[in-house]
Amino acid sequence: METSAVGGTIVTPGRKRVKFPGTALTWLAVTPFAAWAVARVAGLERGSLPTQIMTATPYAAAGSLVPLLIAAVGRKRAATAVALLATTALGFSVLPRALGGAETTTGRPLRVMTINMLFGRADAVTIMKLVREFNPDVLSTQELTPGAVSDLDAAGLEEVMPHRVLLPEWSAGGSGLYSRHPLEPLRGVMPPVGHQMPAALISLPGGKPVEFIDAHPFPPLGGYVTEWNEALAAFPSASPDRIRIIAGDFNASLDHAALRGLLARGYKDAADTVGAGLIPTWPANKRVPPIITIDHVLVDRRVGVKEVSVRDVPRTDHRAVLAELTVP
Repeated sequence: METSAVGGTIVTPGRKRVKFPGTALTWLAVTPFAAWAVARVAGLERGSLPTQIMTATPYAAAGSLVPLLIAAVGRKRAATAVALLATTALGFSVLPRALGGAETTTGRPLRVMTINMLFGRADAVTIMKLVREFNPDVLSTQELTPGAVSDLDAAGLEEVMPHRVLLPEWSAGGSGLYSRHPLEPLRGVMPPVGHQMPAALISLPGGKPVEFIDAHPFPPLGGYVTEWNEALAAFPSASPDRIRIIAGDFNASLDHAALRGLLARGYKDAADTVGAGLIPTWPANKRVPPIITIDHVLVDRRVGVKEVSVRDVPRTDHRAVLAELTVP
């Protein structure tokens, strides 16, 4: 404050101090992300709701930067350290899925396509266009109904992929494998848990047959979470005696301990391998864009992955996954 030469007083306003959240509010912001990181890294999700929430881990990883910034700017050292650990743990869990690259493994080419047909409603004409464009050796279908079988054949699939092992149902439980090459059905590979999950040996030209399993466990909703865990645990481990591929709607993401446990038994996720592991596959054709990745092609670690892409198909809530592979 000072006096003016012409009378009166000049008042100089003081600088307003920026108020940062207090210690309690800072910890309130940091703690949920820290708990999420611990649950994700240790595989602690239990029950239906925590299992479903875990699919949002990629978004939690991005969101964890906010409490880290709050703690750092507010100079809350302990909170900053915890927030930094949480962001790092979540980042290392998520970012590798976007950092892969094509593999140069030599061997026989094998193209795989998988699509959940939503009670058989998926547009058969679009699926047939993808088949002609991508030229898959194997097409894995879930929620395959008798009507969808007829629609696909009417669209031309019978001419292109005449070999098949089909278990259609007038419900979400049907599934089926289509192939350009001869198939030998395999019985008893999967126990009766989850939807129909047929398996077959595919006789590729110039080499040993490849075992293929059409995956479709129940979703982890309510009491079905028990069967979901049982189905993922029931998939056979990789074997040195046979190349195996498991493709379909797993109702699981790479942030689920149950799916990571399956991968640890000798498999790799094709999309994750080539840096396409964060491309969401569900829900499709809704007002909101796809947000989570639950459709996968899992391959024996000896199988090379060249490319994985995801395509939209009208009238289903899943996107089709296309994988270009190389088998020894």
